[in-house]
Amino acid sequence: MSIAASRAYDQAAVVIPAHNERANLPACLRAVLTAALCTPIPVTVVVVLDASDDGSAELAGRYGPDVHFIRVDAGNVGAARAAGFGYARSLCPPGADCWYATTDADSRVDPDWLIRQLGSDADMVLGLVRVADWRRQRADVVHRYLAAYDASIDGDYDDTHDHIHGANMGFSAGAYWRVGGFRALSSGEDVDLVERIEAAGYHIHRDTRLSVVTSARTRARAPRGFGQKLRRLVRSAEGDCA
Repeated sequence: MSIAASRAYDQAAVVIPAHNERANLPACLRAVLTAALCTPIPVTVVVVLDASDDGSAELAGRYGPDVHFIRVDAGNVGAARAAGFGYARSLCPPGADCWYATTDADSRVDPDWLIRQLGSDADMVLGLVRVADWRRQRADVVHRYLAAYDASIDGDYDDTHDHIHGANMGFSAGAYWRVGGFRALSSGEDVDLVERIEAAGYHIHRDTRLSVVTSARTRARAPRGFGQKLRRLVRSAEGDCA
Protein backbone atom coordinates (compact mmCIF):
# COMPACT_ATOMS: atom_id res chain seq x y z
CA MET A 1 0.00 0.00 0.00
CA SER A 2 1.26 3.46 -0.86
CA ILE A 3 2.16 5.78 1.98
CA ALA A 4 0.68 8.66 0.01
CA ALA A 5 -3.02 8.43 -0.76
CA SER A 6 -4.08 8.87 -4.36
CA ARG A 7 -4.30 12.62 -5.01
CA ALA A 8 -4.12 15.31 -7.62
CA TYR A 9 -0.88 17.26 -7.70
CA ASP A 10 -0.82 21.04 -7.90
CA GLN A 11 2.44 21.46 -9.78
CA ALA A 12 5.24 19.47 -11.39
CA ALA A 13 8.96 20.10 -11.83
CA VAL A 14 11.39 18.44 -14.24
CA VAL A 15 15.13 18.52 -13.58
CA ILE A 16 17.68 17.97 -16.36
CA PRO A 17 21.38 17.75 -15.42
CA ALA A 18 23.68 18.72 -18.29
CA HIS A 19 27.45 18.65 -18.71
CA ASN A 20 28.47 20.12 -22.09
CA GLU A 21 25.23 19.09 -23.78
CA ARG A 22 24.54 22.15 -25.93
CA ALA A 23 24.00 20.02 -29.02
CA ASN A 24 21.42 17.79 -27.31
CA LEU A 25 19.58 20.22 -25.04
CA PRO A 26 17.28 21.80 -27.67
CA ALA A 27 15.72 18.46 -28.66
CA CYS A 28 15.52 17.41 -25.01
CA LEU A 29 13.79 20.64 -23.99
CA ARG A 30 11.36 20.59 -26.90
CA ALA A 31 10.28 17.09 -25.88
CA VAL A 32 9.92 18.00 -22.20
CA LEU A 33 7.94 21.12 -23.04
CA THR A 34 5.63 19.09 -25.27
CA ALA A 35 5.01 16.73 -22.35
CA ALA A 36 4.37 19.77 -20.15
CA LEU A 37 1.76 21.10 -22.59
CA CYS A 38 -0.05 17.76 -22.34
CA THR A 39 -0.19 18.09 -18.54
CA PRO A 40 -3.12 19.91 -16.86
CA ILE A 41 -0.97 21.42 -14.10
CA PRO A 42 1.87 23.97 -14.21
CA VAL A 43 5.26 22.45 -15.02
CA THR A 44 8.60 24.05 -14.19
CA VAL A 45 11.76 22.86 -15.95
CA VAL A 46 15.18 23.27 -14.32
CA VAL A 47 18.30 22.71 -16.42
CA VAL A 48 21.38 22.27 -14.25
CA LEU A 49 24.55 23.17 -16.16
CA ASP A 50 27.25 21.27 -14.32
CA ALA A 51 30.78 22.45 -15.10
CA SER A 52 29.70 23.25 -18.66
CA ASP A 53 31.93 25.34 -20.90
CA ASP A 54 30.40 24.61 -24.31
CA GLY A 55 28.06 27.58 -24.55
CA SER A 56 25.04 25.77 -23.10
CA ALA A 57 24.24 28.86 -21.03
CA GLU A 58 23.47 30.74 -24.27
CA LEU A 59 20.25 28.70 -24.50
CA ALA A 60 18.87 30.29 -21.33
CA GLY A 61 15.87 32.51 -22.01
CA ARG A 62 14.95 30.86 -25.31
CA TYR A 63 12.31 28.50 -23.96
CA GLY A 64 10.00 30.72 -21.97
CA PRO A 65 9.64 31.74 -18.32
CA ASP A 66 9.00 28.22 -17.04
CA VAL A 67 12.44 26.95 -18.08
CA HIS A 68 15.18 27.88 -15.63
CA PHE A 69 18.93 27.45 -16.16
CA ILE A 70 21.17 27.24 -13.11
CA ARG A 71 24.91 26.64 -12.85
CA VAL A 72 26.88 24.36 -10.54
CA ASP A 73 30.52 23.32 -10.67
CA ALA A 74 30.19 19.89 -9.08
CA GLY A 75 31.26 17.58 -11.90
CA ASN A 76 28.89 15.12 -10.28
CA VAL A 77 25.51 14.03 -11.65
CA GLY A 78 24.05 13.26 -8.23
CA ALA A 79 24.95 16.70 -6.94
CA ALA A 80 23.57 18.29 -10.13
CA ARG A 81 20.20 16.54 -9.79
CA ALA A 82 20.08 17.45 -6.10
CA ALA A 83 20.78 21.12 -6.89
CA GLY A 84 18.03 21.09 -9.49
CA PHE A 85 15.41 19.79 -7.09
CA GLY A 86 16.58 22.18 -4.40
CA TYR A 87 15.93 25.02 -6.82
CA ALA A 88 12.60 23.51 -7.88
CA ARG A 89 11.56 23.36 -4.22
CA SER A 90 12.06 27.10 -3.91
CA LEU A 91 9.64 27.63 -6.81
CA CYS A 92 6.87 25.40 -5.44
CA PRO A 93 4.18 27.51 -3.70
CA PRO A 94 3.83 26.95 0.07
CA GLY A 95 1.42 24.12 0.78
CA ALA A 96 1.35 22.94 -2.84
CA ASP A 97 1.54 19.22 -3.58
CA CYS A 98 4.34 18.80 -6.13
CA TRP A 99 5.41 15.97 -8.42
CA TYR A 100 9.05 15.71 -9.47
CA ALA A 101 10.50 14.10 -12.59
CA THR A 102 13.98 13.88 -14.05
CA THR A 103 15.54 12.98 -17.37
CA ASP A 104 18.92 13.45 -19.06
CA ALA A 105 20.05 16.04 -21.58
CA ASP A 106 20.79 13.40 -24.24
CA SER A 107 17.28 11.95 -23.94
CA ARG A 108 13.86 12.80 -25.40
CA VAL A 109 10.68 12.04 -23.48
CA ASP A 110 7.35 11.11 -25.05
CA PRO A 111 4.37 13.51 -25.00
CA ASP A 112 2.58 11.37 -22.38
CA TRP A 113 5.66 11.13 -20.14
CA LEU A 114 4.31 13.29 -17.32
CA ILE A 115 0.66 12.31 -17.72
CA ARG A 116 1.49 8.62 -17.22
CA GLN A 117 3.49 9.40 -14.10
CA LEU A 118 0.80 11.61 -12.60
CA GLY A 119 -1.86 9.00 -13.27
CA SER A 120 0.01 6.14 -11.67
CA ASP A 121 -1.27 6.56 -8.07
CA ALA A 122 2.27 5.69 -6.94
CA ASP A 123 4.90 7.52 -4.91
CA MET A 124 7.58 6.79 -7.52
CA VAL A 125 7.41 5.77 -11.18
CA LEU A 126 10.29 4.10 -13.04
CA GLY A 127 10.32 3.82 -16.80
CA LEU A 128 12.48 2.35 -19.54
CA VAL A 129 14.81 3.76 -22.18
CA ARG A 130 15.02 2.99 -25.86
CA VAL A 131 17.80 3.77 -28.31
CA ALA A 132 16.46 5.15 -31.59
CA ASP A 133 19.77 5.38 -33.48
CA TRP A 134 22.09 2.38 -33.40
CA ARG A 135 24.03 3.38 -36.53
CA ARG A 136 27.33 3.77 -34.67
CA GLN A 137 27.11 0.32 -33.08
CA ARG A 138 27.75 -3.12 -34.51
CA ALA A 139 24.80 -5.41 -35.05
CA ASP A 140 26.05 -8.01 -32.56
CA VAL A 141 26.38 -5.34 -29.87
CA VAL A 142 22.80 -4.20 -30.52
CA HIS A 143 21.48 -7.77 -30.31
CA ARG A 144 23.34 -8.43 -27.05
CA TYR A 145 22.07 -5.24 -25.50
CA LEU A 146 18.45 -5.81 -26.51
CA ALA A 147 18.49 -9.42 -25.33
CA ALA A 148 19.89 -8.48 -21.92
CA TYR A 149 17.57 -5.48 -21.55
CA ASP A 150 14.40 -7.36 -22.53
CA ALA A 151 15.26 -10.22 -20.16
CA SER A 152 14.54 -7.87 -17.24
CA ILE A 153 11.07 -6.92 -18.50
CA ASP A 154 8.13 -9.01 -17.31
CA GLY A 155 4.93 -8.61 -19.26
CA ASP A 156 3.87 -7.07 -22.54
CA TYR A 157 2.40 -3.88 -21.11
CA ASP A 158 2.94 -2.30 -17.68
CA ASP A 159 3.49 -5.33 -15.46
CA THR A 160 7.01 -4.84 -14.15
CA HIS A 161 10.70 -4.48 -14.97
CA ASP A 162 13.99 -4.31 -13.10
CA HIS A 163 15.55 -1.25 -14.75
CA ILE A 164 16.41 2.04 -13.08
CA HIS A 165 17.27 5.06 -15.23
CA GLY A 166 17.88 8.62 -14.10
CA ALA A 167 16.70 9.51 -17.62
CA ASN A 168 13.19 8.26 -16.85
CA MET A 169 11.85 8.54 -13.33
CA GLY A 170 9.35 10.54 -11.31
CA PHE A 171 8.38 10.75 -7.65
CA SER A 172 6.34 12.77 -5.20
CA ALA A 173 8.15 15.69 -3.61
CA GLY A 174 7.09 14.42 -0.20
CA ALA A 175 8.74 11.03 -0.69
CA TYR A 176 11.85 12.62 -2.19
CA TRP A 177 12.50 15.02 0.67
CA ARG A 178 11.61 12.55 3.41
CA VAL A 179 14.38 10.16 2.30
CA GLY A 180 16.93 12.93 1.80
CA GLY A 181 16.87 13.39 -1.98
CA PHE A 182 19.66 12.63 -4.43
CA ARG A 183 23.11 12.13 -2.96
CA ALA A 184 26.29 13.53 -4.48
CA LEU A 185 27.29 10.33 -6.28
CA SER A 186 29.20 10.38 -9.57
CA SER A 187 27.03 7.49 -10.79
CA GLY A 188 24.32 5.26 -9.38
CA GLU A 189 22.55 8.23 -7.79
CA ASP A 190 19.30 6.98 -9.34
CA VAL A 191 19.66 3.45 -7.93
CA ASP A 192 20.56 4.85 -4.52
CA LEU A 193 17.43 7.03 -4.41
CA VAL A 194 15.18 4.14 -5.47
CA GLU A 195 16.62 1.90 -2.77
CA ARG A 196 15.97 4.48 -0.05
CA ILE A 197 12.44 5.23 -1.25
CA GLU A 198 11.65 1.52 -1.39
CA ALA A 199 13.18 0.91 2.07
CA ALA A 200 11.00 3.71 3.47
CA GLY A 201 7.89 1.80 2.42
CA TYR A 202 6.76 3.93 -0.50
CA HIS A 203 4.96 2.38 -3.44
CA ILE A 204 7.02 2.18 -6.65
CA HIS A 205 5.36 1.58 -10.01
CA ARG A 206 7.60 0.15 -12.76
CA ASP A 207 5.94 1.01 -16.06
CA THR A 208 7.07 -0.81 -19.21
CA ARG A 209 5.10 1.61 -21.41
CA LEU A 210 6.81 4.68 -19.98
CA SER A 211 9.81 5.04 -22.27
CA VAL A 212 12.24 7.75 -23.36
CA VAL A 213 14.68 7.87 -26.27
CA THR A 214 18.29 8.05 -25.17
CA SER A 215 21.73 8.20 -26.73
CA ALA A 216 23.78 5.18 -27.80
CA ARG A 217 27.07 6.97 -27.26
CA THR A 218 29.78 4.99 -25.50
CA ARG A 219 31.76 8.02 -24.31
CA ALA A 220 30.06 7.90 -20.94
CA ARG A 221 29.53 11.13 -18.97
CA ALA A 222 28.96 9.18 -15.72
CA PRO A 223 31.13 6.27 -14.56
CA ARG A 224 29.12 3.03 -14.53
CA GLY A 225 26.26 4.82 -16.28
CA PHE A 226 24.26 3.77 -19.35
CA GLY A 227 27.01 4.73 -21.80
CA GLN A 228 29.55 2.73 -19.83
CA LYS A 229 27.34 -0.35 -20.02
CA LEU A 230 27.23 -0.04 -23.81
CA ARG A 231 31.01 0.41 -23.89
CA ARG A 232 31.47 -2.85 -21.95
CA LEU A 233 29.25 -4.65 -24.47
CA VAL A 234 31.34 -3.27 -27.34
CA ARG A 235 34.57 -4.46 -25.71
CA SER A 236 33.03 -7.86 -25.01
CA ALA A 237 31.98 -8.23 -28.64
CA GLU A 238 35.42 -7.18 -29.84
CA GLY A 239 36.98 -9.80 -27.53
CA ASP A 240 34.79 -12.54 -28.99
CA CYS A 241 35.94 -11.61 -32.50
CA ALA A 242 39.62 -11.54 -31.62
